[in-house]
Parts: sequence; structure tokens; C-alpha cells
Amino acid sequence: MLPPVFLFLLLTLLSAADASVQDFCVGDISASDTPAGYPCKDVSHVTTNDFVFKGLGKAGNTSNIIKAAVTPAFVGQFPGVNGLGISAARLDLAVGGVVPLHTHPGGSELLVVTQGSILAGFISSTNGVYYTTLHKGDTMVFPQGLLHFQINAGGVTAVAIVTFSSPNPGLQITAFALFGNSLPSALVEMVTFLDDAQVKKLKKVLGGSG
Repeated sequence: MLPPVFLFLLLTLLSAADASVQDFCVGDISASDTPAGYPCKDVSHVTTNDFVFKGLGKAGNTSNIIKAAVTPAFVGQFPGVNGLGISAARLDLAVGGVVPLHTHPGGSELLVVTQGSILAGFISSTNGVYYTTLHKGDTMVFPQGLLHFQINAGGVTAVAIVTFSSPNPGLQITAFALFGNSLPSALVEMVTFLDDAQVKKLKKVLGGSG
């Protein structure tokens, strides 16, 4: 049996821990985001709308180079997910659409196909490759930080609902990171083993310079 003084201290600590629990921390998106998330909005200003997002029922605009659209319900659009370790998005892939190799440094991804077929996969840190064709109702998980992709694998628009283990999972598309910026072509050639003509062609397509 614990001595009375230790029992008292334990109960005090447990009471303090319970008292510090917050039901939620709706993000004050007028402030700056931080690695810990947005600061909490004053509870007196929180409304039901902070916990509701209505954008995932509408198709995104796929009239772009990759024929794909992502409609995010991240903390910037959906303040109620701030601090909850979760967010969502809608993915639309037109026929021929592709989400090129990319990563989400801040969270893992769970994708559920709701229409059409999607060829999806990821590459592990040991260069293991895991890919398959997903159909309506199929689900695939992409571990945090790993390169992965999605491609429309059918003759109709494909749609998926995606959830993340972070309110702000981040996004970096490899091709745009390499060729859509001002990194000098000579450096890109050295780190990719591509020749000058290939690098300049990709920079032109993806809006890069240098």
C-alpha cells in the first residue's frame, strides 16, 4: 500500500491533469501557423461552423497539367481539426490524370476510392515498391513521409476521399520541387543525372527558371 503522502501527491497530479484537458482548440487562422498548430480561438467566438466542412461534395477543377484536383479540408480551411491530429481532402482525377510522386512530411494518408479506378502506390525508404489498382470501396494507406502517387486507371473520372493523421500534412511534389523553381539547371543536372536539354525541357513545362 502506498504511503499516504505519495497517495495524496498522486491524486493531486491526476486532478491537475484532468483539469488541464481541453475539449478542443479551434484554430485561430487569422494568426500565424506554428509547428504546434494554430493558437486556439477564444471559446466565446467558436461556432458550429468551425466543426463543419462542406467542400468535399463538389468536384475539383482538373483543367491543369496533371488533370487532377485536390480539395483540402486541412486546418486552414477547417479550423475545427486544429490539434486533433486529423484532416481530410477530396481527390479528383480526370481521365489520364495523375498525382505525381509526392510526400506529406507531416502525416500518413488513408485513401478510399468512391468512383472509378486508381493505380496507387508508394516507395519505402529502402526502395521497396508497393502498388496496386484500387476500385470503388477499396482503401490504401501511405505511411508518413514516403514518396507515393495516384493515377487514373480507367476511362472515367476517378474520385477518392483522403484522410490524414495531421491537421496540416504538408505536400511536396518531387517533379515540381526539382524543376518548378529557380535552382540552377547545372545543379539539377548534377543531382539528377539528367542532361541539360532534359532539365531545361522539364523546367519549361513546370514553370521553373535558372
